Amino acid sequence: MERSRRYLARVFRWLSQPRTVLHVGLAGSHRCIVSEDDEGRRYLQFGWDSAYQSVMGQGFPLRLELEYTQGMIGGVAFVANPQRILMIGVGGGSLPMFLRAALPQTHIDAVDSDAEVLQVARRYFGFREDALLHAHVADGRRFIETPGPAYDVILLDAYGPRGMPKSLATWEFLQAARARLAPEGVVVSNVHRSPNPLYPAMLQTWRASFVQLYAFDSQTTANRVFVGLTSAQRVSRGALKARAARLARAARFNLRALMSRRFEDREVRRASLEGHALPKLDLVLHDED
Repeated sequence: MERSRRYLARVFRWLSQPRTVLHVGLAGSHRCIVSEDDEGRRYLQFGWDSAYQSVMGQGFPLRLELEYTQGMIGGVAFVANPQRILMIGVGGGSLPMFLRAALPQTHIDAVDSDAEVLQVARRYFGFREDALLHAHVADGRRFIETPGPAYDVILLDAYGPRGMPKSLATWEFLQAARARLAPEGVVVSNVHRSPNPLYPAMLQTWRASFVQLYAFDSQTTANRVFVGLTSAQRVSRGALKARAARLARAARFNLRALMSRRFEDREVRRASLEGHALPKLDLVLHDED
């Protein structure tokens, strides 16, 4: 019933906001569909009835159209001067391109498991690699578990037509991601609160995996952005404001207002400092579940 309701809602959206179809990919795990509206915004979907994976307007790459992507940039502000950033899940490439423009000295690795997604990002969304922005066709978990350089920020946005793969949501995976972080590094993830039957378990898994946990909620969708820190050292409000200001110089959205909407799961830090267990740890997702 819920699946039918979502399908009808998306069909209605197509009819109420007609767009020109520019590309229909081959049937498969990611069937890339690209369309364009009358104002020049381009949309990437994985299947006709899926949510938007990327939306990019004529002001790309600096205009992040989807609200949750702005929240993920807010997560980047928790690191003072990121030298290396890893992005798992490319979509149309708006996030890595924004970061390339906002942090011109930062090395960025963008990983997607589907070569067609990268081809579509290059052809229809202006995604371009250079000396500091590298694209990789690889399984995201395998890429993280393979020994390599440490990252200051790891961004997780690897959604397919059926949501995020469970292999990228377990405690074991988050431990592998933590192991690839530089000191004071952060893991940032886009998570759907609903419809997502795994959300309560995903929340408890993140709470069990990090020393501090922050979040940004989208006001227009059910997206929540988790920001997991491995250090108990707080980032002051002033430091966050200063770092956000640096990113805001490239942003065409109100990053300072977004930073003011962050909230902290204070029980996570308190449990880490006092050495006691959090409740509901039985909900934590594991590989063997």
